[in-house]
Amino acid sequence: MMLEDVLAPAGRRPANARPVWIVAADSLKSGAIADGAAVAWAEQTGFKAAAGEVLVVPDGKGGIAGVVLGTGDGDDPMVAGALARKLPAGDWYFEAAQEGDLRLASLGFLLGAYRFTRYRKSSGETPRLVLGASLDREEIAALAEAVWLARDLVNTPANDLGPDGIEAAAKALAAPRKMTVKVIKGPDLLKQNFPLIHAVGRASDQAPRLIDMRWGKRDAPRLTLVGKGVAFDTGGLDIKPPSGMRNMKKDMGGAANVLALAGLIVDMKLDVRLRVLIPAVENSIAGNAFRPGDIFPSRKGLTVEIGNTDAEGRLILADALTLADEEKPDLIIDMATLTGAARVALGPDLPPFYTTDEEFASALAEAAHLEHDPLWRMPLWAPYAKGLSSPVADLCNITSDGMAGSVTAALFLQRFVSEAKAWAHLDIFAWSPVAKPHAPVGGEAQGIRALLVALKERYGAA
Repeated sequence: MMLEDVLAPAGRRPANARPVWIVAADSLKSGAIADGAAVAWAEQTGFKAAAGEVLVVPDGKGGIAGVVLGTGDGDDPMVAGALARKLPAGDWYFEAAQEGDLRLASLGFLLGAYRFTRYRKSSGETPRLVLGASLDREEIAALAEAVWLARDLVNTPANDLGPDGIEAAAKALAAPRKMTVKVIKGPDLLKQNFPLIHAVGRASDQAPRLIDMRWGKRDAPRLTLVGKGVAFDTGGLDIKPPSGMRNMKKDMGGAANVLALAGLIVDMKLDVRLRVLIPAVENSIAGNAFRPGDIFPSRKGLTVEIGNTDAEGRLILADALTLADEEKPDLIIDMATLTGAARVALGPDLPPFYTTDEEFASALAEAAHLEHDPLWRMPLWAPYAKGLSSPVADLCNITSDGMAGSVTAALFLQRFVSEAKAWAHLDIFAWSPVAKPHAPVGGEAQGIRALLVALKERYGAA
């Protein structure tokens, strides 16, 4: 499925387009719907305007006059995503004289229309949204396309999206945007001092690699994005149980989200010197797999004892973050499906973020709220860092007590960032385990819309 299937071309509204009236539960009788017949029909059918509830209003001639969308308490315009699965085929538009955020409602519709169709065709025709003239069609389409891209990448299984596939996806994003791409691969990782990336990925048939992308003016503020690209995670020799391995195609969700965000940054021409670093590996089992108890140097010079081979994401990020840090950028942002502890603490829908920059933290938290792209700040609680100590190396990749797993993982990463002006880490799930109005079950973009708003505020457009 393409975005063009669910988003009408720009221009005059088609004559056969039908309206969608958006109402909260407490405003059905307050004039939110100007059409008296629609109000009467809603009352007669017992329509309660619950969040995502859709009511088809007949026109008295055997056709459809329009549709009423309920938003419940009205706090979440993204419930408009329900329309994409409930509306009959044809063109639809939101009535302009509405309560609520039509921009986010429109985006919610497009996100709710997403279908992963690489391996099976979508059945039947779909409803199509006609954007109002007051809305920025280019921005809304770009946001929807970015989310769709992240979802597509996460949903693609590892047999079609291993490290080779992640590299191909990066190059496909880069080419039309004139981004440069450099790839360090296989034994060259050791020659160029990326020992942790090499160690994690060396057991796979597809060589580990570091993908390095650049865009923007050389004299602009330096922004570097780092995305965890574990194409599939068996857990390594500390092998996961079947239940824990089932969805490990999504362990490259950090890379998927970083690529989607990078595309938005370029398309919207933010005033930055953008760098994107993606360590792409498969954590496999073979005779040359790295082992619990092994000790490796890092690019930073710190030695790392392997307490558990299933804590591999922080290892590959450590080398990539060190490289990013060497340029002393204004801001480093990393995104990773890093810990189950984050999900235990906050669930699948509310990713934690960590940062050393109070101004950016405030901007990101506000953007997450306004964009309905949830994030929650967690503390870099320094006393917990002692849990990462090792009797035989500079640090261990896990703690011995298993407590505060997301916090200690962030503290581990922090050891590899010392020169950047600011750093932020997002521990995302990159998956919707339960369908929502704007998101089917499967791969998900988390935090990138909020990040884009915060970055636009920080840097502006070129």
